[in-house]
Amino acid sequence: MTTDFTKRLDATADDTEKLLGELLSGDALPDEIARPTRLIEAMRYSSLGGGKRLRPFLAVESAAVFGVPRDQALLVGAALECIHCYSLIHDDLPAMDDSDLRRGRPTLHKAYDDATAILAGDALLTIAFDIITRDAVHADPMVRLLLTRALARASGIGGMAGGQILDLAGEGRFGDRDPVDVARVQQMKTGALLRYGCIAGALLGQASQSEYKALDAYGRALGEAFQIADDLLDVESDAEALGKPTGADAALNKTTFVTQLGIDGAKRRVQDLLAKADASLAPFGAKGDTLRAAARFVADRKN
Repeated sequence: MTTDFTKRLDATADDTEKLLGELLSGDALPDEIARPTRLIEAMRYSSLGGGKRLRPFLAVESAAVFGVPRDQALLVGAALECIHCYSLIHDDLPAMDDSDLRRGRPTLHKAYDDATAILAGDALLTIAFDIITRDAVHADPMVRLLLTRALARASGIGGMAGGQILDLAGEGRFGDRDPVDVARVQQMKTGALLRYGCIAGALLGQASQSEYKALDAYGRALGEAFQIADDLLDVESDAEALGKPTGADAALNKTTFVTQLGIDGAKRRVQDLLAKADASLAPFGAKGDTLRAAARFVADRKN
C-alpha cells in the first residue's frame, strides 16, 4: 500500500475513534432519561480501541469523490460502524459462533456477560439510526431519509441479519443442512454493509444515477473480494495474526468460497474482482484512486 493510502486510512480510523468516543459518552441527550454506566462501558469496550474502520473509510472516501464535507461523511461512517460493532457482539455470542476472542482480547460476553452483550448490541444498533438522522449529516432531510432507509436495508432482513440466518441454516442449525448459495450469503451477511459504505457517499453527494450505479458495482465487487480474503485467512492465517480463532469454517464443515473454488481458484477470483472494482471506478478518473487502493487493501490484508 502507498504511504498516502495508509495515512488516509489511519486518519479516518483516528477520526472515527474520536467521534465514536464522543457519541458514546455517558452524558444523556435530550429525550434520553439516563445512560447506564455498565451499558455505555460495554458499548465502548466493543467499539473503541481497535479495528481498521474500513466501513467508515469507504463512506468518507466515496463521499470525497463528490466533495462532501468530511465531518458529514464521518457521521455516516460512525453510524455504519455502530451497526458493524453490534453485529460482531451478537455474532460472538454462545447462541451464534460462541467465540472467546475478538481483536486479540476477550469477546464482550466473556468480558462482561451474555445479557450485557445482547443489550450493548441492541443499543449500538439503535444509536446508529439516531446518528444517521441528525441534521449535521446533511441539510436536506430527503438525503438523510435515503441514507437511513439504505442503512436499514443493508443491516436487516434482506441484508446482514438475513445473511446470518442463511449462514446458520447452512450449518444445519435448524434441522437438515440447507444447500448454501455462498455468493448470496456473502452479499447479505458481509457485503451489504461494505456496499453501503460505498453508496453512502453517492447519496451524500447527491450523485447522478450513473455515478450511483458505478459506486454500487464497486461496492459489490469489493464486498465479495473481502469475504473471499476472509475465507482464505481462516485457512492460511493463525489466531495471533488474525486476532480471533482460525479454522472455524472447517470445524463447522461450512461451505465457503475456498471450499467451492479451492485456494488457487479463490485467489484468482479475488484478482478478477479487483479488475471489476477498478473498471467500475473509471467514470471518476483520478478521484477514484483511493477507492482503487482500498480494493487492493481488502484483497491483500493479513488480518
